[in-house]
Order: sequence, then structure tokens, then C-alpha cells
Amino acid sequence: MEKKWEELTPEEKQEELFNQWLSPKDPQGKDLKFQSPQAEKLYKERTTRIKDAIQLKKKPDRVPVLLIPSFAPAFYSGLTPYDVMYNYDKIAPAWKKFSLDFQPDSHGGCAVPSPGKFLETLDFKLYKWPGHGVSNKTTYQAIEGDYMKADEYDILINNPLYFFYYIWPSRVFGALEPIATLPHLSCLTEMYGVSVPFFHYGTPPVKAAYQALLESGDEALKWIQVVGGFDQEMPALGFPAHQAGPTKAPFDVIGDTLRGTKGIMLDMYRQPDKLLQAMEVLTPMFIQLGVDAAKMAGNPLIVMPLHKGADGFLSDAQFKKFYWPTLRKVIMGLVDEGCVPFIWAEGGYNSRLEVIQDLPKGKTAWLFDQTDMAKAKEALDGIACVAGNMPMDLLAVGTTQDAIAHTKRLIDICGKGGGYIMANGAFFDEVKWENLKAIVDTVKEYGVYKR
Repeated sequence: MEKKWEELTPEEKQEELFNQWLSPKDPQGKDLKFQSPQAEKLYKERTTRIKDAIQLKKKPDRVPVLLIPSFAPAFYSGLTPYDVMYNYDKIAPAWKKFSLDFQPDSHGGCAVPSPGKFLETLDFKLYKWPGHGVSNKTTYQAIEGDYMKADEYDILINNPLYFFYYIWPSRVFGALEPIATLPHLSCLTEMYGVSVPFFHYGTPPVKAAYQALLESGDEALKWIQVVGGFDQEMPALGFPAHQAGPTKAPFDVIGDTLRGTKGIMLDMYRQPDKLLQAMEVLTPMFIQLGVDAAKMAGNPLIVMPLHKGADGFLSDAQFKKFYWPTLRKVIMGLVDEGCVPFIWAEGGYNSRLEVIQDLPKGKTAWLFDQTDMAKAKEALDGIACVAGNMPMDLLAVGTTQDAIAHTKRLIDICGKGGGYIMANGAFFDEVKWENLKAIVDTVKEYGVYKR
């Protein structure tokens, strides 16, 4: 009898998820029908190549190469970010063309963050986006604020679901502000008076908020059908997805979209115990977020963008006290369920390399942005796959020869013995397409391992 999932070891769970990734299913749960024998061959080769680079058990046939764009596919097809955020029929053709023309070893889904009309309907306040606060030709921009007040840690700690269902949405979505007036329903245990709290739902402001939710749901459904269809088509064309879904470090959850940078920096000094306790509460939630995504997609790779752990944001002591402990718990929680945290260390992580060595072998991949790759490879050699460090300025303004030379340097430094994935260090938009093509071609020629 086959073991139940909970009876499997973390290693067995990881192999099972990798096997599901290697043998994808269609929406009906049947074996995916590839568009050609060549597409199937490429899919298996690419998936195995990435798997071997991550697990560190053997060298892949060559260095894998990933392209991780933001709105670059839109620009490549002569479109603007506004075009693809408001005209969903333009999304999939642009992202498909990008992958087919450049032929990387994976795709990352349609990186259109959300449909523009959805954001407008709910009056989203966390970002400005093309056509709404920034130019149609510009990427989105985060707007930090104290969407959780300094004296609200106890609410988050004692009842996080209530906080995320009622308090936080009422502040980040202008159209949902009335839901902050809704009473807590957990006290409804008797028939007498059971209807009293519900009168709030009949008031015009609350009814308008729920109408906005319904309308935004319709828009989100239209959008997800497009991006979900793309995610189904690309494996059939030979491109595995390099992510099942995202999760985050607990410090970043609070520092990005709850308290903001200023707020969390003050909290480290004024109420450090509350901050630490809140991060512990968030930890299992963000483990489960990643695990659910991996199981649903049949793909072990879970992306973790790190925003506030970089050099200069926190001292070494602060990183060790506030950032790393719960980040490591999320990482290990994912690993225990067979997932592979694909950790995007944004900014520089030169002063963090010694700390992040404290991880099991072959269970994570680290994509670095501005870290010294020689030091990263040395520090994590035999521990974790390293990736990234293709600079944005090189892609945007460098010469093709510069791009080729940098690619070869990275392979020479990081590719020894395997455990390296070539990739850009951060999202990119409009770049020199000839540089991008040269990088991919160079990896495929120069990054071959001679066995």
C-alpha cells in the first residue's frame, strides 16, 4: 500500500512533488498532451536540468537559464504595461511570444500583477499602477503606510484571521472601508438575538462594499481565466513553470504592507516583543500558503521575495534577531512538506551569507540580486543552489559583448560542480533584446558540463 502524504519523509515529499512537476496534468487530471514530441522532450530536459541544479546530487547537462521579467514581454510585443493590465486578451500572446523567441528553460507565468479594472473597482491603495498614478508606460509603485496601527499588535496576535478579513482590507481597499463596522460573529451561540449583529449587513454602505466585492470578483475571474490558460499552455509547448506560487518572510509581511518600513523600524525599538510575537503568529500561515500552492500546482518551487533583509536595512544583530529566525522557520516548514523555497534575496546579501548557511543541503535555491557571487558560491557551496546576479544596467544599457562576457564570468565562478542557475537578479522591463538573447545563447553554448 502506498504511503499517505503525512507518512512520507521530507525527502520523499520533495521527490513526489518533483515527479508531479516532471509529469504534468491537464485541468481534468489526465496526463498533459504535449503539442509535439519535441515539446515533451524539451519539457523533461528543462525540468530535470533545474531539479539537478537545485538538489546538488549530480551536475545537470548544463547551467539552466531563467528569464524573470516584469512587463518586458509587453514591451517586446510593442505594448505598454497599461495595455496588458486593462486588455486581458493581449497578455498571453505577448508572454508566449517572449518565451518562444528567447527559449529560456522555464516560464514564470504572466507577470501581470492584477487586472487594472479590479484594482480600480476596489480602490486599491497599496500601489500606484499604469494609468492610475503612474504613466501607462511605467511599472507599478508600492505606497507604504501604517495600514496596521502601532497599538494593534494584540489584534493581529490574538485573532489574525479577523484582522486580515475585516480590519486590513478596510484600509487597503477604499471600497471596502465600511466592512470595518461589521461586528465579530464568533459570539453567536444562541437563538436569542442572533439577528441583531446582522442588521449592519443591510446598511447601504456595507451593501455597496459587498457589491464592489462581487464586481471585482467578476473581473478577477475574467483575468484568471487568461493567465490560468497561459499556465496550462506553456508546459504543452515545452516550458515548465519555475514557480508554483509565492510566500513571504514574516518580517516583510509586517514591514511591507502592514506597518511600513518606518513603522516596523520604530517597533523594533519601542515594542520588540510584540513584533517578535506577531511574526511567530504569521509563520504557520505563510508556510501553509506556500505548501498549498505547491500541492495545487504539482510543483515544488515556491518563490520567496525578500525585501527588508538586505545589507543596510538591518544591522547584523537585527537581522539575526528579527528577520532570520522566522524566515528560517518558514523555509524549514516548506522543506518539511517537500517544497523547494526559491528565495529571491533582493539587494545585497553579502553580510548575511554566513547566517543563511544554516540550512539543509540541496533543499533551497537562492537568487541573488547585488551580492558578490564568488562569495555566495563559496558560502553556499554544497548547501544550496545559487542563481541570479545578471545586473539590470547590463541588460538595459550594456553592449552585447559585455553581456556575453559577464555571462561567462558567472558560469566560471558559480557553475563549478553544478548548483548554479543563470538568471537576472531582479524583475526587468524594457531592455536591449539582443543582450537578452546573447545571454541565453551563451549559457546554452558555454554552460555545458563536460562529463
